Amino acid sequence: MRIYAFHSFASVSHSPANLSSLTLVDAIAEARMPRKTMASGEPWLHDEVASQMAKRLSLIRHPVKQWVDWSPSRGGWAGLPNVSAQWSDAKALLFEADPWLLRRSQKALQPPWWKRWIGLGRTPQTMQTTGVNQEVDMVWCNMQLHMASDPLQGMRQWSQALRPDGFVMFSCLGPDSLIELRQLYGAMGWPVAGAEWTDMHDWGDMLVQAGFAEPVMDMERITLTYAKPADLLRDLRLLGRNLHHQRFQGLRGRRWKNTLEDALTALAQPDQQGRLVLTVEVIYGHALKPIPKVQLAEKSFVSLTQMKTLLTKTRGNTPLE
Repeated sequence: MRIYAFHSFASVSHSPANLSSLTLVDAIAEARMPRKTMASGEPWLHDEVASQMAKRLSLIRHPVKQWVDWSPSRGGWAGLPNVSAQWSDAKALLFEADPWLLRRSQKALQPPWWKRWIGLGRTPQTMQTTGVNQEVDMVWCNMQLHMASDPLQGMRQWSQALRPDGFVMFSCLGPDSLIELRQLYGAMGWPVAGAEWTDMHDWGDMLVQAGFAEPVMDMERITLTYAKPADLLRDLRLLGRNLHHQRFQGLRGRRWKNTLEDALTALAQPDQQGRLVLTVEVIYGHALKPIPKVQLAEKSFVSLTQMKTLLTKTRGNTPLE
């Protein structure tokens, strides 16, 4: 397999629209998907995207003492080592909404026994199913938003987890992903091949609606090539499942699979030495949780927590006792 990457960049700063949820994802299928995809193997593309997202951390000037890896069972296990390489002294937390996934993540991210024995490698110190409240400086969420039935609610949970002036780093698939497969399904008269994924500008608007500030988005387009249809289908199983609520609801037979594999040969392109081609668009996003502003009136009341936050910001992030 070969990967070709092309980059383009865009900033998002315009006003949000009414974007409660732009994806057409089946919530029940979303809840069941992680366990199904895990049976197929590890999503290598998620790890590759995590590595690319980690390169952007060097541009961040906000201090990170504590951060949360948001549901690595869905986003891949590469977040912890990649972020730890940038901030080795930062405390890592994990969030998993499902207790079963929580236990699996804990086991997957635990260093080998020999590293623990000689004092190398660290397991994230706390793992919670109920979320964290204004505890962390960064939320790391890799390759998940495109699978969420209510992404705006997920963004609000990020905001709840972050301290004021904290930030989120996330990645997800964009609307041009698997465009060849979508066109093939349309030409064959089959139901949709996947959810209609959200454009990066709409993600930026949604971040603002969730309470974030200064969202910045960029996009990377990756071309994957395959020698045969079986290889392509194996990668699709690793990436996830078709979560569109209008997807085909029954079971497919062997004859349909053979028809699909024959049709996939049409994705072969002469300029790629006759290999099958599949496009993946990856969106990267970054946004800040703003410092709360105190509304002044004739009489204004400021809580002790708000006062500490405002003074910490004013004095250069030096906490007051």
